[in-house]
Amino acid sequence: MASSSSFHSFSKMSLILPLCLFLLLLLISPSQGAKNTNCNGPDDEGSTLQVFHIYSKCSPFKPSKPMSWEDSVLQMQSNDQSRVLYLSSLVAGKSVVPIASGRQITQSPTYIVRVKIGTPGQTLLMAMDTSNDAAWIPCNGCVGCPASTTVFDSAKSTSFQNVGCGVAGCQQVPNPSCLANTCSFNMTYGGSSIAANLSIDTFRLAADPIPSYTFGCLQKATGNSVPPQGLLGLGRGPMSLLSQSQSLYQSTFSYCLPSFKGLNFTGSLRLGPTGQPKNIKTTPLLKNPRRSSLYYVNLVGIKVGKKVVDIPAEALAFNPTTGAGTIIDSGTVFTRLVQAAYVPVRDEFRRRMGNATVSSLGGFDTCYNVPVTVPTITFMFSGMNVTLPQDNFLIHSTAGTITCLAMAEAPVGNVNSVLNVIANLQQQNHRILIDVPNSRLGVAREACS
Repeated sequence: MASSSSFHSFSKMSLILPLCLFLLLLLISPSQGAKNTNCNGPDDEGSTLQVFHIYSKCSPFKPSKPMSWEDSVLQMQSNDQSRVLYLSSLVAGKSVVPIASGRQITQSPTYIVRVKIGTPGQTLLMAMDTSNDAAWIPCNGCVGCPASTTVFDSAKSTSFQNVGCGVAGCQQVPNPSCLANTCSFNMTYGGSSIAANLSIDTFRLAADPIPSYTFGCLQKATGNSVPPQGLLGLGRGPMSLLSQSQSLYQSTFSYCLPSFKGLNFTGSLRLGPTGQPKNIKTTPLLKNPRRSSLYYVNLVGIKVGKKVVDIPAEALAFNPTTGAGTIIDSGTVFTRLVQAAYVPVRDEFRRRMGNATVSSLGGFDTCYNVPVTVPTITFMFSGMNVTLPQDNFLIHSTAGTITCLAMAEAPVGNVNSVLNVIANLQQQNHRILIDVPNSRLGVAREACS
């Protein structure tokens, strides 16, 4: 018998999106503002880190110039599509590298955590991403990094080392080279190119030190696509946090993401099996050899209201040969479904809206200029149903004149597998548990914001 769980909100977007993106999408009430987090505390404790929205008042990465609501949505949807194409290329075996690729970095997540790196520790804000493996940070002397970037000064750390050219991991990075016996790599992406060293140092997450952590140390960047903060990979590949801290955290973590409606609030990233929720609804985690880092789950159906939508089984099927299937991703903003799944879901949604005139906004093809009253949408997983309230699948303009179904068809690139991506709008204000040893993903209600 499947169990039920409702989700409240979701988020993931590219670092270049403006602050007003969510300020305009969702109004913040005065009562919410009264609960502002003190950005200087409390400190991270034990094995739990605070999670900040990248454009919250506690983040230094807030853009200075806002955009109109419509332009913001169009840009967000466009960048989100690039990320989904990237994820699809990964599962097709087109770009399997342990260090985050440029496109991967550009499409970084919406949430950041504080990490201390080196001895003594230097505090950096790093984006958390469940679909990436490697840690990456801008380092001292980086030529071309954004002026606002806080860099890691390796010269001030007594535990810092560059990785030598003879180390096996050096051959896994893209375009490896050897300079003064230091493993380096180069790559291009979008309008930018980067050069970085493979390095090791102590990472301190909350109260937990992790010595000899391997990461990419950015030395040079050209173009305007380089984000100001680093990246903390929470995937399950060989260079991820889970792999490099396996003895400490036993490949288990959970996170609770704050809502877009409360940009001043913080969620949490809880590392290790201690303190995880006991009573939690779960679905099996699947591992796909085409991209073993990603967190696959078995999506078996979708309901609109009480109606189970007629979706061909192959549109949702897990396929370890091609890499097709459904992943849970903390870095994509809008849920993407393959065409054979999205179209019937969209059509049933429209049918429930009756004769209301349908319009479009960029990649969103189901928008309305009238008040909308719609049923819930339910994702049906093996062993667990996830019922979404309206805040999880609708976006509204500030004036309330436009409402869009915040899902879209998955883009099809030059790959032989297309992913269904359950994005993080559905994850806000719930505790999402990743338990690799027991091959399960769990969901429990929790007020993160």
